[in-house]
Amino acid sequence: MTSTRARRSAFRVALLTALTALAACTFSDRSEERDSPKPSRAVTAALRTVERSTDGAESARVRSTTTVGSALSMKAHGTLAWHDGLTGALTITYTGGTTAETMRRLGTTSMQARYLPDAYYARMGEAFAEKADGKHWIKYAYEDLERLAGSSGADLADQMRGTVPHTSVKLLLSSTDVRKVGEETVSGERTTRYSGTVRVAGAAPQTVDIWVDDRNLLVKKVEKGRTATGQLTQTAYYSDYGVKAAVEKPPAGDTADLEELLEEGALGGTS
Repeated sequence: MTSTRARRSAFRVALLTALTALAACTFSDRSEERDSPKPSRAVTAALRTVERSTDGAESARVRSTTTVGSALSMKAHGTLAWHDGLTGALTITYTGGTTAETMRRLGTTSMQARYLPDAYYARMGEAFAEKADGKHWIKYAYEDLERLAGSSGADLADQMRGTVPHTSVKLLLSSTDVRKVGEETVSGERTTRYSGTVRVAGAAPQTVDIWVDDRNLLVKKVEKGRTATGQLTQTAYYSDYGVKAAVEKPPAGDTADLEELLEEGALGGTS
């Protein structure tokens, strides 16, 4: 492969890297149903209360760390809202792994991400703008992901739309071994911890732990599981429920569309 082709190939990979890194922020909420013993009614009732309370809060501040084997290490912080579809803004920083190396070669290890109900937008660095007619943002429309990448694209879209905190509670409600672990202190607050194993279609079993405050709001979650590229671990903290999380679309003149970028010949093509 010539150096020009290699640079173009790396650049195209980086576009999808930015996408899959954000999707790695959460597991899909499409769990498998199994004929197994059910958790106690008291635990199930408590989790349903947490799900309703967290869902009803409609927005929160979030900070998280995620690792996926040797492929990815990242941290994120910002706000998310889920009253009318997913909206919010996160700052994503790649701190290690092959993904960070790829992004570093392209001139950035940190990017802004804006979630809107129909798409999310990622602000790339100057190296991206130089190859995209001066545009700094990529638009990832969920329907484009499903069309361009088939079932895998649909999975990514579902995961990205499922980053809100009550998704973890839904996962635990599908667990057959979920249990109340006990009382623990998180960020100075007294919380109740619940833990369970979740089996997601097409993936290895995953463990989900959540910590809930006395208002029945999720304040921490830890999700762990095996992926094709190694062990996945994510820890997230939620606070300031009800925080304002209004988000605007980036300027159209500064935004490139994923579908157009990946068309044959875009960004110089692959030849």
